[in-house]
Amino acid sequence: MKKHTLNIRKDDTVVVLSGEDKGKRGKVIKVLPDEGKVIVQGIHMIKKHQRPTASVREGGIVERESPIYESKIMVICPNCDSPTRVSHKRTEDGMNIRVCKKCGESIDKV
Repeated sequence: MKKHTLNIRKDDTVVVLSGEDKGKRGKVIKVLPDEGKVIVQGIHMIKKHQRPTASVREGGIVERESPIYESKIMVICPNCDSPTRVSHKRTEDGMNIRVCKKCGESIDKV
């Protein structure tokens, strides 16, 4: 399976574009590039039936985040605080950084 290159990284703030959680904001917990999905805090919650084990003392129904497709979310620029597309730019010292398409400022913390 082809590995996707995602414009979203861990600890980015994102907004959901479509689906049940449309309009909600959250922080990216984990990126799954092989599947083209990300896990966002408080978004796309599912109920999982958990059996009691040695590590999990109490069983029952547990709510947790489920992966969501990258195409359904958009990065929020920390400078202009709006959802934006991402472009890439190479700095003088040779690093690749992500840049906001709206305000032109860097999204990455340098």
